[in-house]
Amino acid sequence: MGSAKSIVVKPISAKAANDLIKQIHYSGKVVPNSKLHFGVFIKDKLEGAMSFGSSMDKRKTQGLVSGTRWNDFLELNRMAFSELLPKYSESRAISIAMRLIKKNYPNIDWVVSFSDGAQCGDGTIYRASGFLLTGIKPNKTIYEFPDGERISVMTITNGGDINSKKRVCSKWGIPYFSAASMAPFIKIGAKPVTGYMLRYIYFLNKKAMSRLTAPILPFSKIEEMGAGMYKGKMRVKQATTGDQPAGRRGSTDLHAPNLAGQAQ
Repeated sequence: MGSAKSIVVKPISAKAANDLIKQIHYSGKVVPNSKLHFGVFIKDKLEGAMSFGSSMDKRKTQGLVSGTRWNDFLELNRMAFSELLPKYSESRAISIAMRLIKKNYPNIDWVVSFSDGAQCGDGTIYRASGFLLTGIKPNKTIYEFPDGERISVMTITNGGDINSKKRVCSKWGIPYFSAASMAPFIKIGAKPVTGYMLRYIYFLNKKAMSRLTAPILPFSKIEEMGAGMYKGKMRVKQATTGDQPAGRRGSTDLHAPNLAGQAQ
């Protein structure tokens, strides 16, 4: 398998990134907001992808760092790595991607991402990569449907992806224009998934850190709140040192509008 130093990280097309993400990300879904994509290669084969773009609720997220202009931050929308990549590839790939963004997009001051404990994990990779923990809240944005499919509230209510919403409405016989809230989906048996959403921020411009409007939380806060999760399961004991887990299929979030712009 080799070492993490053997990976190559470089820009790739949206199609290449989306195809891989659909294949190996736990959600099986891509984020239409993503505009910047990096591939992670081992022996010239694409085995990982990171997609950056705007936040779903950009106006609220923008306020996490005061004085941030509209296009001066990004969200790491999706990150997915196959099991064929060497250990520690995640943190190395993120480090390289951040350097490339800083070099080619010097206006970008910071990057935000969300770790979805309800479906994946609590952000071990982010902690190992120099992100700051700035928010922990119960995740009320993910629902499980009677057939086992898990879907984000933002995907199927107003403001979400139109095609995804139409697909779900058609599948469950719900009129598209009546699905402005979760009410009709709850009637057919959709139930909220228990878990936490954690918000992480990485500062490309270290001076911008002084403008952070949310508190920086110690990693021990995860265990203290009982928010330690791995692959959607509660950890018996949360490791907060930043060590990376062995399993890494689909490493990040769905969106977390409930955390955007809110100091914890």
